[in-house]
Amino acid sequence: MNQRPRPHDVPFRRFAFELPARTESVSRARRLAEERLILWGCDGDIRDTVALVVSELVTNAVVHTASARIVCEIREGEDRLRIAVRDEGGPAGPRIRECGEEERGRGLILVDALCASWGADRTGHGTAQIVWAELAHGMGEPC
Repeated sequence: MNQRPRPHDVPFRRFAFELPARTESVSRARRLAEERLILWGCDGDIRDTVALVVSELVTNAVVHTASARIVCEIREGEDRLRIAVRDEGGPAGPRIRECGEEERGRGLILVDALCASWGADRTGHGTAQIVWAELAHGMGEPC
């Protein structure tokens, strides 16, 4: 009988990095994510999507929080690839907002459209939070 592995038996890969919360860190975060996914053997489509999601989540942390630094984590599990960005807090949690003709303000709309799910969790340390997004990918297959 073929049994599905229990959650603690499922291998996963994890990559995390910390950057200063400055605008130039957005391109660095995107590059670090892309390089790691290349090492993991992920195809171009998933790399492009992850790079865009990382860019949007890091940009939100840089622009909308009072953080001095951010931590980005990419974790590949059995059927999900999770991107999480931890900041040091700000006045309000992430929200999708109408942006009209402006180019700015579309980050979470893109994340919502590209990802299977996304959300934000307070870390328990002041106003710090983790904004995360998950992409579905092949059951147990490497990305």
